[in-house]
Amino acid sequence: MIKFEKLPYTFIIAGHIVITIFMIAVPFLVKIFFYAAIVYFVLRLLTSANKNNEVILAACYLSCLEVFLRMNNAMLFYEMIKYLVIIFMVAGLALRGFSLKSIPFVFYLLLLVPSIVIASQNIPIDESLRKAVAFNLSGPVTLGVVALYCFQRRITATRLEEILKLSVGPLVMLCFYLFVVTPDIRDVVTNTASNYATSGGYGPNQVATALGIGMFICFIRFLRIKSLRLNILDIILFLAFTYRGWVTFSRGGVLTAFLMIAAVIFTLFFLRRSEFRFAFIPKLSVIAVGLVLAWGYTSLATSGLIDKRYANEDAAGRAKEDLSTGRAELITIELEAFLENPIGGIGAGMVKYYRAKKDGIVAASHNETSRLLSEHGSIGILSLLVLIITPLIFRLSHKGNVYFYAFLIFWIATINHSAMRIAAPAFFYGMALLYVVKPKLKKKQISEKKLPELATL
Repeated sequence: MIKFEKLPYTFIIAGHIVITIFMIAVPFLVKIFFYAAIVYFVLRLLTSANKNNEVILAACYLSCLEVFLRMNNAMLFYEMIKYLVIIFMVAGLALRGFSLKSIPFVFYLLLLVPSIVIASQNIPIDESLRKAVAFNLSGPVTLGVVALYCFQRRITATRLEEILKLSVGPLVMLCFYLFVVTPDIRDVVTNTASNYATSGGYGPNQVATALGIGMFICFIRFLRIKSLRLNILDIILFLAFTYRGWVTFSRGGVLTAFLMIAAVIFTLFFLRRSEFRFAFIPKLSVIAVGLVLAWGYTSLATSGLIDKRYANEDAAGRAKEDLSTGRAELITIELEAFLENPIGGIGAGMVKYYRAKKDGIVAASHNETSRLLSEHGSIGILSLLVLIITPLIFRLSHKGNVYFYAFLIFWIATINHSAMRIAAPAFFYGMALLYVVKPKLKKKQISEKKLPELATL
């Protein structure tokens, strides 16, 4: 069976662009592609028995594909990717087991149970407990299962790079699709609010988050790969992702991507200072110049509205009082629910009804941290501490994953501006827990490496 992650990077990118062109012409092909991808990953898993962490490959690819699928209504149900990620991870656990040191995440999953019991007592009579609980706990459960599989799971740095390389494909599909199907930017950008038209008709927050992942992966590839041809491709993709992220007018995903990039730069600087100084600084200069030019173009295309958006101003140039664009009010109500029910919270999925009772507005939470407090109470605080402290302790003795802080930042930043609406924050949290090791050198490579030393004796 073809291992697509082993194919040349240019072939992966070109292939996904060609597939997207056919999908735009015949929209039904999006569904065919999605289910074909599921079949492919299932067959890979069955034929390999997960020897090379095929479940991570599948989960990463599907997590990066999710927003594009939702945009095209290609899934059987809204949360399908989260359930697929859970299924693949459970299959991986069944085939390869898990570390006994991952018990904190078993404890974390158990901490979610009380909120279900409390919700069953508080839910309105005419509402479905199953739907309310499933919608709000699908993200946290996905995170727990992914963490359970990934914690201290050995993976080579080469394999991790292959997984990220293949996952650029579905993100390129999303970006290319936005360039082709969305209206002219000048025609639809009239204010500084998040823009659904430039986001393909789907939620700008989630679209910007997915594009931010693309920015990050292309940046690290550009930084670490020495091929000029691939560097040119990655810088083009990076700037394309960045531009499309900016014109969604949703700041969270783009700012999160830059935080991830900063985390990788600092990690590489402290781990490899000499290499950083001599190899990375020229590339960072190219990135900086590219970003300045891209921002200038974006500013012209949006008639300066993008400048006002990031300056927290409205279209008339007046400073907005609420930097959080309404999220602060939602968080305040959730904190009120926590203060009224500090032990066990009001129950999973109940904050929506609590908010409707308080101010008559039914709105889903944008902040997973405040939702944990309101719906899970002090138990939510405990579960959050488990999620934060466990990886930090793990990092003290396992420093091989140079993306550790980037993945952790992606998780904490995303859940605080976009909750866990998509699978990506849950999945990439798990990626921070991987035990990344250097690939073993073959005998021939070892001999070639030692040859110069022998010649000097």
